[in-house]
Amino acid sequence: QVQLVESGGGSVQAGGSLRLSCVVSGRDFSFITTGWYRQSPDMQRQLVASIIRGGARNYAASARGRFTISKDDAKKTIDLEMTNLQPSDTGLYVCHARKNLGTPGSWGQGVQVTVSS
Repeated sequence: QVQLVESGGGSVQAGGSLRLSCVVSGRDFSFITTGWYRQSPDMQRQLVASIIRGGARNYAASARGRFTISKDDAKKTIDLEMTNLQPSDTGLYVCHARKNLGTPGSWGQGVQVTVSS
């Protein structure tokens, strides 16, 4: 059973920075994809950034150039460094990890990020 626990959310002013961290528990850290999503109040999730097995990174257009996703296999963490935050970045940030294609993967509970203007 894979469990994901996020930390690092909070409230900042526009232009500020936050670093989110996701700790993954389980026997191994071998995933096809790991990533961060932003969840809206109506439960819709949009990809913010992801890492594919092999190291390729994918970013939402709004995140590119401001956010950096990283993964530490030894610590079993997936981090998201966010800079120059804007009010439009506000939302619940949820960590995701998928072991195999065609499976839903595992989700964390999420951390709230609030950016004020």
